[in-house]
Amino acid sequence: MSIYNFTQKELENYLIENGFKKYNAIQIIEWLYEKKEKDFNKMTNLSKKLISFCIEKIDINTPKIIKVEKSPLANKYLLELKDNNKIECVLMNHDYGYSLCVSSQVGCNMGCSFCESGRLKKVRDLALDELVGQVIAVSNYENIRIDSIVVMGIGEPFDNFENIKRFISVVTNNKMINIGQRHLTISTCGLVPKIYEFADLETGVNLAISLHAPNNDIRDKIMKINHAYKIEEIMKALDYYIDKTNRRVTIEYVMLAGINDSDECARELSRLVGNKLMYVNLIPYNETSNFDMKRSNDFKIKSFYDILKSNNINVTIRKEMGGNLSAACGQLRAREEGSEIC
Repeated sequence: MSIYNFTQKELENYLIENGFKKYNAIQIIEWLYEKKEKDFNKMTNLSKKLISFCIEKIDINTPKIIKVEKSPLANKYLLELKDNNKIECVLMNHDYGYSLCVSSQVGCNMGCSFCESGRLKKVRDLALDELVGQVIAVSNYENIRIDSIVVMGIGEPFDNFENIKRFISVVTNNKMINIGQRHLTISTCGLVPKIYEFADLETGVNLAISLHAPNNDIRDKIMKINHAYKIEEIMKALDYYIDKTNRRVTIEYVMLAGINDSDECARELSRLVGNKLMYVNLIPYNETSNFDMKRSNDFKIKSFYDILKSNNINVTIRKEMGGNLSAACGQLRAREEGSEIC
């Protein structure tokens, strides 16, 4: 059992069930997260009995970083899990600090036609220790503090909803990873029932929607999830989320040449977003040899941006930070595993 597979409450209950005290959990958590100690024998305020129990029952391992690709603004890490499955995460160096993009599953069943992650179908969800472990592994490897986290890597986070809820608990706990709720963003391609559940949690955690199309005709062609949940259902769920939380939603929109980047698409997206508490993040597509889709050129992206701005839509163009990396989700893993991915 990994120590990183516990929330604070779960660790307290586990220790109490085994004859120890509630406060022992805080002692261990302080050694682990604040002092970054990985040897139970060096946790000097623990009793010998508790140290022996922890050594026998609990490990302090994290996913193993087996490959790193670096650029001035972003690093990409390939991590190997205990069962030899591999995942990726990306560290981005912004003016405001370090942001880590983490994966939520091994593979993905959403099957978006432009996304490398979905070429390997979902093998399994990541456990809590594998979610937290990405943060710990990269933080320790680079000897830095992670300032913000986005769950936008391999997998669909809301398809691993229970572990994502526990991850939020660990990340935002001021005795554990200690990142503010507003510095944590969860992304979904549109699992409508889970948007409602997420809203009902009433956390201060940010929500991002991978929309990528302004209408159902286009979205049906590039995102299989749209056959289950149409754009109208997604927007209704987002209205509920905004009413419940008063939090702004990010609309992620990858720019695909000749598919969703026309002026009419921009006008449609403007009408869709309207005056809702949302902003649009335009994403230049990171091309991969496994798909025919191409990145919209800079002129098209700027034209799209200008139309949204002229319609009073809050919009940004995502800064390209890893052009020399295998930066699209799944590319580094795909290259490492080669023909094993079909």
